[in-house]
Amino acid sequence: MSASRRSGATDELGPEGSGPEREGPAGSDLLAALLDGMDAALCAFDADGVVTHWNREAERILGWTAEEAVGRAGFAGWAVRSADAEEVEARLMSAMDAPGRQVNEFALLTKDGRRVLVRTQSAAVRGPDGEPAGVYCAFSEVHAQIDLERSIALSEALLEDAGWGVVLVDADLRPAVVNAYAARALGAGRTSVLGRPLGELLAQGVEELESALTHVLAEGAPPAPAELWVTVRTPEGERRRCWRSGFVRLSSPLAEEPVPLGVGWLFQDVTEARQGEQEASLLRFRTQQLHRAARAAAECENPAEAAAVHLDFALAGFADHAVIDRVAEGGGDSDRVRLVRIAETPSGAPGPCRLDGRAGLPVLYADGHPAVQCVERAGTVRAGAGSLRGDAAREWALARQWPQDTVHALCTVLRSRGRTLGAVTFLRTSNRTAFERADAVYAEDVAAHIASALDLAALLPGEG
Repeated sequence: MSASRRSGATDELGPEGSGPEREGPAGSDLLAALLDGMDAALCAFDADGVVTHWNREAERILGWTAEEAVGRAGFAGWAVRSADAEEVEARLMSAMDAPGRQVNEFALLTKDGRRVLVRTQSAAVRGPDGEPAGVYCAFSEVHAQIDLERSIALSEALLEDAGWGVVLVDADLRPAVVNAYAARALGAGRTSVLGRPLGELLAQGVEELESALTHVLAEGAPPAPAELWVTVRTPEGERRRCWRSGFVRLSSPLAEEPVPLGVGWLFQDVTEARQGEQEASLLRFRTQQLHRAARAAAECENPAEAAAVHLDFALAGFADHAVIDRVAEGGGDSDRVRLVRIAETPSGAPGPCRLDGRAGLPVLYADGHPAVQCVERAGTVRAGAGSLRGDAAREWALARQWPQDTVHALCTVLRSRGRTLGAVTFLRTSNRTAFERADAVYAEDVAAHIASALDLAALLPGEG
């Protein structure tokens, strides 16, 4: 059944015999097909208020078919309550005498008796003579309109005012829309990041991010947020950040089959919180190591062995190698500090710290060596190979009497009862980061335990 009355359709196009020859039914069928294919609910009235057109979306909303609707006079008694019929008809038909479109909201009745609040847009239909010949009306459920407006408002709020990053990534894994938070996190302007490969924005972590986006495109959103560590390229340099990220797959709502439009990526910077948690966890671990070392050292009969035990426990998760140098006894003909190696960890293979130094021969440290500076200043000294690589870095380490794979060093003075006993040096390879201020605090705690053990060893007869 057509969405409009076939009788009268040709009259609206023009009287028979006027103009080019037209087949009325064919024109009516084409008009009905056009109306039925539209997403909006549409109906029309002639000048007497009789329904002349009724499309499928109107049928879906109200339940009345075109056969039941077309030919009725107005909405009274079927699509609107009798008490409201006069007002509704007056508001709809007033569009015949008003310029432009008229917008109204009122309640209609569905076929099963439910009330539906709709928003209508109506306008006059002009005849061949230019005079009003009827009214067409497009309407939709108000809650659907409100849902649409809310969706638009939510989208705008997410892109403008949200306290987290929102990035719409297209199917080629390139940013298509970026909000202000995300642009700041990426260290660029909102428009400058659009269409660029993620590898141009991130120095590290791009593989993990692209893998997550590809998975979402293929399989859908993961069940829980993920934390991604990335290094962002910015004009000020590279920044290491942790982003707590959630993903949603975007599909076209207009296609019968889901057509992927990309991925919605929402993230929040949690770097400070995660760094704080890591630091707290590291502090707890190091405190536990000190307690374990103290208990193990208490079982050692030789205080020098107790010092080595402290060093073994301190190395776990902290450094790769360590050496203990003691100030050489005896005078000598100069004021230069001389240090004797009394303990060191094996180089190139795992194992416990080895005691040494019974011969009492000083280590050939050059002037300005970090261990010598440490003793002279009675403080902590940090050193590193810096930008040296390869053979140059190995030469730097060997020149300081350290294992050749050393690139970072931390020398801490050994003091007990107001006397400087020597220095303990912690060494890291290129697999670890440089020593920081928090590392120096831990090294000083370890040095205090080692110094107490060495001082006790010196007091006992026969201990070295």
